[in-house]
Amino acid sequence: MKVRLIYFILFYVFIYAGNAVYGTFLPVYFQDIGFDSIQIGTILSLGPLVAILAQPVWGALGDRARTKNMILLILLAGSGIVALLYPLSTVFLYLLMMICIFTFFQTSIFAMSDTITLEVLDRQKLQSFGLIRMGGTIGFAVMSIVFGAIAQKHIGSLFYVYALIMVICFLLVLKFPVIEGHQSKGSGKVSITVLFRNKLLMLYLGFSFILQITLGYYYAFFPMYFNGLGGDNLLLGWSMVISSLSEVPFLLFANRIFQRVKIHYILLVAAVATVIRWYLFSLIGSPYWALPVQALHGLIFIVLAVTMAHYINQNVPKELKASGQTLNGLLSLGAARIIGSFAGGIATHQFGMRKVFMYNSILVLACTLVFGFIVWRMRRREDAPVTG
Repeated sequence: MKVRLIYFILFYVFIYAGNAVYGTFLPVYFQDIGFDSIQIGTILSLGPLVAILAQPVWGALGDRARTKNMILLILLAGSGIVALLYPLSTVFLYLLMMICIFTFFQTSIFAMSDTITLEVLDRQKLQSFGLIRMGGTIGFAVMSIVFGAIAQKHIGSLFYVYALIMVICFLLVLKFPVIEGHQSKGSGKVSITVLFRNKLLMLYLGFSFILQITLGYYYAFFPMYFNGLGGDNLLLGWSMVISSLSEVPFLLFANRIFQRVKIHYILLVAAVATVIRWYLFSLIGSPYWALPVQALHGLIFIVLAVTMAHYINQNVPKELKASGQTLNGLLSLGAARIIGSFAGGIATHQFGMRKVFMYNSILVLACTLVFGFIVWRMRRREDAPVTG
């Protein structure tokens, strides 16, 4: 393995370890300081609203900057600094402001780092993204256990731990090879409308978006749902370990899968797993039954994330690679999280989490049937004999 790849693997280990701390335990922190489900849903949806505005900005800056690395460094520094401002107050309006500023920097980190990583791999003719991304899986799993134990008594320390992780990631990025913005030299400008004219890309993004809405609800409310079933923060950490480690098989064989299986079939598998998972969550009554269900996570989130990143990298002009990845991030980490958190908070207050998981299962099933029909029509069109 080349030394440079070690830095990338370590970066993914730590950046997803940070995601385990912030993404998993922030809703628990809000619950701990006395917020109700509507307040939590509102505050968690406002951040992604900012992400919708921020993602195109950072994507365009990445494509036009002298180096994409500098943009990533700014995102990491901004996220770490703002994280330290969170615990200064527990006033609702203050935390609304903090999550907006924090999200402005944080949500584009993953799209920008994926863009840089994939371009480095393409340059070196390597097929190692699955291995590198597995570092993220390991980091998420380990930190879920470690911080799950810490959160038993010190949930508020999540902001300091996250800031420290951002410092480590910042130092690792300094070791990355330089990746320039392909539109930085003032020539060869390519309009972002090229992305929207790619009908297949829009189809895949649209279907992934629906699945991500339900994942948005999961990320916002599963920690509270799990605690409501009787699980503590340590057991919650273990549930996240199971979901994280379930990603390993796909990551190990991702390159082979992409070579042999068409993208729409991969997305259909993820959708079926999503339907089953949410349906089972609507039935279980014990935190221990939630643990095996978490294993389905390895067929959903990681499949959507890596598949869409791979497809965009392979099918989008090099001048728009950062914009393409941030468009995907805008939908999956922005709009989808807004709908999942905000609408989910209202629905939870009205119907309860168990029923909302059931409704999510029905929604994904309906969209899967529609997407499956479109895929079937596409196959018929491809197989139709050409007549002259």
